[in-house]
Amino acid sequence: MAKETVKNDRIVALGKKAAYNLADVNKTRPQYGALTPKWLTKVLEFKGLDSGIYRINKVKEGETPLDVLCSSEKKSDIIPQGYVEYEEDPRELQLASISTIINIDTAVADVYGSPYDQVKEQLDLAIDSLRERQESQLINNDDYGLLKNIADSQRIQTRNGAPTPDDLDELITKVWKEPSFFLAHPRAIAAFERECTKRGVPPVTVNIAGGTFITWRGIPIIPTDKLLVDGLKNPKSKSGKTNILLIRTGEAKRGVIGLFQRNLKNEQSRGLSVRFRGIDDKGVASYLLSLYCSAAILADDAIAVLEDVEVGEYYDYD
Repeated sequence: MAKETVKNDRIVALGKKAAYNLADVNKTRPQYGALTPKWLTKVLEFKGLDSGIYRINKVKEGETPLDVLCSSEKKSDIIPQGYVEYEEDPRELQLASISTIINIDTAVADVYGSPYDQVKEQLDLAIDSLRERQESQLINNDDYGLLKNIADSQRIQTRNGAPTPDDLDELITKVWKEPSFFLAHPRAIAAFERECTKRGVPPVTVNIAGGTFITWRGIPIIPTDKLLVDGLKNPKSKSGKTNILLIRTGEAKRGVIGLFQRNLKNEQSRGLSVRFRGIDDKGVASYLLSLYCSAAILADDAIAVLEDVEVGEYYDYD
C-alpha cells in the first residue's frame, strides 16, 4: 500500500509511475509476429547428405520396359534379352546455404541477462527467421524450388478460377500414386471451403503433427503463406491468383524430399550450424548461423500444380 502523508489538508500519495521504477514486473519473451507453423518442413520427408550433393538417377526418357517371356515352355533361346538404359547426365543438386550473422554487445548480455538470456533470445529469433526463409526457398527458389521444377505435363488450370472440388479431383489424377498432402495459401484454402459449402460437401478434418487440417478425398490440405497470392504473402486485396500443389513425399515412394547436410560442426538442429566467431575490441560477440537445404523431385508424377487459383470468389447464402 502506498504511504500517504497530509499536506495542506490534501492527501499526497506515492504515484504509480514512481512506484513502477522499483517494481519487478512479469515479462514475456520477444514476440515475433512474422512466425508461421512452417508445416511444410514438418510433413515433408527429409534426407541427410554427407557430401552436400544429391544425384537423381533416372531411366532414359522414352525407354520401354524390357521384353519378357510369359510361357509355360522354358526355352532359353527364346527368352528376350536386353537391359534398361539410364540417363548419362543425371541432375545433381547441391545444397544451398541460408546464412546470417548476429552481433551482441557482451555488456548488454551481462547486465540485462535476467530473466531471459539475451544471447539465447537473439539466436532463437534468428533461427526462426532462417527456418521461415527455408520454407520459402523450398517452394520458390529459382534453382531447386518446387514451383519451378514441376513438369509441364503436371500443370493444370482451374475451370472457372475458384478452386472447386472438381479441380482438386483433377489434381489427384496427376499424383494418384499415394499422394501425401495438398499445399496451399490460407486464402486458397478458404476459397476452396467456400466452394465446398456452396455445393454442400463440407470437407472433414484430420490431426497431423499437432495440427488440425481439412482434407479432400482423405488427403490433408496443408497451409503455408509461402505460396504467394499475386506475389504477396499477405495480400490486401480480396481477390488474387495463387497456386495449389499436390505432393507425394518420401524417397522410397519416388516422391518429393527435402535435403540437408548432416553431421555439421556446431550443429544446432537439422541442417543448421551456429558458430561463435569471437569477440571484437569493442566487446561485441558475433555468431554465424548457416542453414543448408535443398529439395528434390524424384519423379515427375510426385508433384502437380493447380494454377491461376482465384481466392476472391464469395457467395450469399439463403
